[in-house]
Amino acid sequence: MNMEETKEAEKNPLDVIKKLDEDIFNSIKNLEELAFSDGEIPIKYKILMAMAIDAVLGADEGVRSLVKAAIDVGASRKEIAEAVRVAYYIGGAGSLYTAAKGLKGLKNLGNL
Repeated sequence: MNMEETKEAEKNPLDVIKKLDEDIFNSIKNLEELAFSDGEIPIKYKILMAMAIDAVLGADEGVRSLVKAAIDVGASRKEIAEAVRVAYYIGGAGSLYTAAKGLKGLKNLGNL
């Protein structure tokens, strides 16, 4: 494993599952690759959808991770804001608080 893979492995919250049951971990990774592969819906929009879902579900660390991923594939600040609007419409005010926690301090968004 190279340094980049080592750093990425340290960030993966499912590492404990990988150690416990590598087969289920591989199943999850395969599903992730299927869900986030380019298809009719471009990857940027899939990531923004996932970010909105995490906001609705209350997963602020997921919001943070997915916003970073969205930026990496070219999402703009306005696109991220519109995805937060969708989360708010579907999930209510709690989604805004979750999104705010996930977005707070992200340098790529102007240190919100």
